[in-house]
Amino acid sequence: MARPNTGIWLIGARGGVAATTIVGLAALKKDLIAPTGLVSALPQFAGLPFAAWGDFLVGGHEIREARLSGEAMGLATESRAIDAGLIVQVEAELDEIDQRIRPGTVHKVGPTIAAMASTRVPSEEPPREAIARLKNDVSRFAESHALEHVIVVNVASTEPPVDPSRLPPAWTELKRTLDRPDDCLLPASSLYAIAALELGCSYINFTPSLGSSPAAIDELARTCGARHMGCDGKTGETLMKSVLAPMFQHRNLRVMSWVGHNIFGNMDGRVLNDPANKQTKVASKDHLLAEILGYRPQTLVSIEYIESLGDWKTAWDHIHFTGFLGTPMTLQFIWQGCDSLLAAPLVLDLVRFTDLARRRGETGLLRFLASFFKSPYGVSEHSFVRQFQALESWAERVES
Repeated sequence: MARPNTGIWLIGARGGVAATTIVGLAALKKDLIAPTGLVSALPQFAGLPFAAWGDFLVGGHEIREARLSGEAMGLATESRAIDAGLIVQVEAELDEIDQRIRPGTVHKVGPTIAAMASTRVPSEEPPREAIARLKNDVSRFAESHALEHVIVVNVASTEPPVDPSRLPPAWTELKRTLDRPDDCLLPASSLYAIAALELGCSYINFTPSLGSSPAAIDELARTCGARHMGCDGKTGETLMKSVLAPMFQHRNLRVMSWVGHNIFGNMDGRVLNDPANKQTKVASKDHLLAEILGYRPQTLVSIEYIESLGDWKTAWDHIHFTGFLGTPMTLQFIWQGCDSLLAAPLVLDLVRFTDLARRRGETGLLRFLASFFKSPYGVSEHSFVRQFQALESWAERVES
């Protein structure tokens, strides 16, 4: 077997999405599972020179004390989402990866997330020092395993919102605030992004947290010849919105109201039970309807923590629209899926596409990845079909 040459560094490395991603990657390396759910395994991408699964090595940052195999087994025994026998077959790999997970940072993550942190995580650490420590962890990971490149993927819990208008627009100005903890508004997700991009690593923000979205951090990415993209993986209810909303638009049916009610019981649900953290997620889920339809119907998005559901997320949507002769009509749907299993294959896809883009010399925003996100950076098109066509067009250029 060839030696791995590309690192996957997961932020929130022992959470449900990360654990499922790691189990899936280990199983793919051993040919224990089919690539169901992987976009990169579709026929139209078969000609792309993707890295093999064995080319990737995993490490990460985490703020909680936990054991990776224990988190994965919880998805089997509590949520009944993964075959426990599969986890047993890759347990050695999980234990090995556990040794490569380092303490993260809790800078401005909000009290709900900070309360989960172990004593190994510095509670009061200036932003500049946090970035230096995070960079050192990633550098040592890359150097000790002779990795050619590291792709940092943020799959941590959702942070409280930050008003981008309060941030300096230029990197030189934003950089100065790192030395003034009281003036630095950047949360942990952005510190991870800065650490990654300053090292020339790729950064993918799979969460709705601020991450690399500020213009100043995009400037940093381009200056360092790095690449980034986000935000908020599009896995369930919002995916349905991005498919159904264009249908109403193309049939000239006017949507009067769209209500979405989400319930789930995993750790992400517990974090989103905090109104501040929930605000960030709701904003990410609610904005695309107006942008697709061209007008703003009445909307409501609710997210509720129901502990007994575990990782199984249920979304019920009620769409009230006007048809011919002004007759009101209704469409309702229920989406139920395992949150972590919907997200994990997309994380692996993003890593494969990002790695290929890097080998092609692409830097800055990877806009062709828009179909993977609820709020894609630098992209105004929110129709899933058109976003996916952009991905296919990029693939055709790679093959030509």
